[in-house]
Amino acid sequence: MYRMKKTKVVATMSDFRCTDEFVRNLYDAGMDVVRINSAHVTEEAATRIVETVHRVNPSIPVMIDTKGPEIRVTAIAAEYGDSILFAAGDRVEVRGSDGSDDTTREVIRMNVPCIVADIPVGARLLIADGELELAVEEKREGALVCRFLAGGALRSRKSVNVPGVSIDLPSVTERDRRFIEWAIGHDVDFIAHSFVRSARDVAAVQRILDAHGSPIKIISKIENQEGLDHIDEIIESSYGIMVARGDLGVELPAEAIPNTQRRIVEKCIAAKRPVIIATQMLYSMVRSPRPTRAEVSDVASAIYQRVDAVMLSDETAMGDYPVEAVETMARIAREIERDETHFKPIVDIDMVSVNHEITAQLARSAVRACTNLPVRYVVLDTKTGRTGRYLAAFRGRKTVVAVCYSLHAQRILALSYGVVSILRNQEIDDKYHFLVDALEFLDQWRKLRDEDLLAIVGGSFGPDGGASYVELADVRNIRGRNARIVAAQRAK
Repeated sequence: MYRMKKTKVVATMSDFRCTDEFVRNLYDAGMDVVRINSAHVTEEAATRIVETVHRVNPSIPVMIDTKGPEIRVTAIAAEYGDSILFAAGDRVEVRGSDGSDDTTREVIRMNVPCIVADIPVGARLLIADGELELAVEEKREGALVCRFLAGGALRSRKSVNVPGVSIDLPSVTERDRRFIEWAIGHDVDFIAHSFVRSARDVAAVQRILDAHGSPIKIISKIENQEGLDHIDEIIESSYGIMVARGDLGVELPAEAIPNTQRRIVEKCIAAKRPVIIATQMLYSMVRSPRPTRAEVSDVASAIYQRVDAVMLSDETAMGDYPVEAVETMARIAREIERDETHFKPIVDIDMVSVNHEITAQLARSAVRACTNLPVRYVVLDTKTGRTGRYLAAFRGRKTVVAVCYSLHAQRILALSYGVVSILRNQEIDDKYHFLVDALEFLDQWRKLRDEDLLAIVGGSFGPDGGASYVELADVRNIRGRNARIVAAQRAK
């Protein structure tokens, strides 16, 4: 039995606990999308995760994160053990490297050869999410002379942020390319590309997908100031957006994150792009069976902003209470969504122009009809998932049931707000036949009454022709027409 919540839950999965039972338990708890973080798995491990997920339920979509073009400290030299302790005021050189040079007490090496050329005097370097902070005081030949503003234990391969500075990093690293090509061959539905700075980075991933004829959708992760500076072009060129608040919270003042998150969500809704909020949403549940009240409020705030999905990372990948974390997220979503005074459809917003304006206008009309008439469900058929995604963008109160003609379309709609997607295995040359499947599903889920009113978005010219009409009809008349359609099919 389907447990409806409009806001979707993305759960990160690691290979060490990816069993059939574990996947089934997370799905039953309310998980909608499985995420794999390529920074922490091998291709072989990722393959096992995908195979396990699709063995349990082939309709569960899989998203894989690329590692992205990031700056990291190289390995700590062996004579220092696993870390080097620095104090505030210590001076050190920072040099670029191809990644093979070790870091010592005198020279911190970073995995980007051009780092000295790109970073100016006066810049700040934040290591390990800001735990350590250095100021660049001088440039020498091939080196930055830095002073620690905040000291601590420096460990191998910790991330480095340089707020406000553009560094010439590749759009796709060689490791990323390997994982993208792996994803193409292993039935993955989304690639979440890390540290996207402009539309150029999105295009670099898309070129690889296009070269293989892959339908995988790109989710751009916004994690730095450069990505914020180019947010409009990134949204335009991406299927969806992930607000990755971990690295973003290092680059921006903490107090700037809530408004930044809200503005990105509003832009994505207007552009009809799915938007995901990520990072430490229920982080205390890594070790505790219950979240803090502040975490519940954080999740609730994202749901009040009408995001498509909220994401769990360590909570499900390596935490002690993964199923409880998903259950908690789902409960919060269902409880907040009950507040109908806040959750009004977004039908009057100025929507960003799109390539399929007819579909967008029909979707808007269907959602508006649901506000004026006692419509119980919105039903549609779709080949690409576009009509379902457009309906989700208007954030209607009524559940949208999307009859899909491909497994990939069914999966990608699992990321869209308020959409329940079901699969039709064959296309019938009849513009109403998908309603046979829709009513059968709805009768199993929530028993329909003859007088129930449905809003139907369909196409008069088959699935390839796109949406072309909106129809309002009660279940009694739809059943009668369905019976005639089935009888005609049997007579052939």
